[in-house]
Amino acid sequence: MKLISYRQNGAIRLGVLAADGVIDLNLAQPQVPADLGAALWQGVDVQAAAKAALASGAPRIPLVGIDYAPPVPRPGKIICLGLNYYDHAKEGGREKPDYPWFFFRGATSLIAHGEAGIRPRVSERFDYEAELAVVIGKKARHLTPANALDCVFGYSCFNDMSVRDYQKKTPQWTIGKNFDGTGGFGPVLVTADELPPGAVGLKIQSRLNGQVMQSANTTDMIWGVAETIVLLTECLTLEPGDVIIMGTPAGVGQARTPPVWMKHGDTIEIDIERVGLLSNPIRDEAA
Repeated sequence: MKLISYRQNGAIRLGVLAADGVIDLNLAQPQVPADLGAALWQGVDVQAAAKAALASGAPRIPLVGIDYAPPVPRPGKIICLGLNYYDHAKEGGREKPDYPWFFFRGATSLIAHGEAGIRPRVSERFDYEAELAVVIGKKARHLTPANALDCVFGYSCFNDMSVRDYQKKTPQWTIGKNFDGTGGFGPVLVTADELPPGAVGLKIQSRLNGQVMQSANTTDMIWGVAETIVLLTECLTLEPGDVIIMGTPAGVGQARTPPVWMKHGDTIEIDIERVGLLSNPIRDEAA
């Protein structure tokens, strides 16, 4: 099933997609909080509640014109992987890393489907990165390859927009990955049971103003979802509502000759087979 977070009268709401619109899950099933992160944290069986709502006569909201929010509006942790596709590592002049290049994003960087990605005043080197997002559904520590995927609730699209000159100011990438308005996330969350285990075998693309910039397959990842979760849970506890961003394939703007940077008026799309299409216009930061 597909879940969405959206804004209504200034508040976050959680919906399940039906054939004829969106059902407000909290109104249809009041035991479900209106925030997906809170629902997962509280251990609510969101899928069972969504199935019950879909089978009911709950009112539908038209999807057209809905004001999307990030699927998990404020994740506790956003853990990202750098250089997780062989071709992207190569285009950056690097060999396959011996261990994933993990870094963190903050929730204040997130934007929803349809929201503007903000090119900051301090840089023109604003790049796109098509990525698969993994949403954690239950607490996990010291998992194994056999059970790692048990903690995955679902998947979404992510655009790890990067301010490249700031990313390279230090050996760690945090500062270039956390400008406000640079983490496109959505439009929907697809529950894990709707996709192949680990979301393998899915086509992933980015398109800038309709032109294909990146095109790959999630099978091409160096570390898959299960292996990534095993490595992370050696070190830390994954919690409900945490998000893992799985890295980007070749074709980013900085690796092109000449480089391609996103600018005011552009539209960037991230399209992952069976997951969704995330679209964000690009706007210059206001003076």
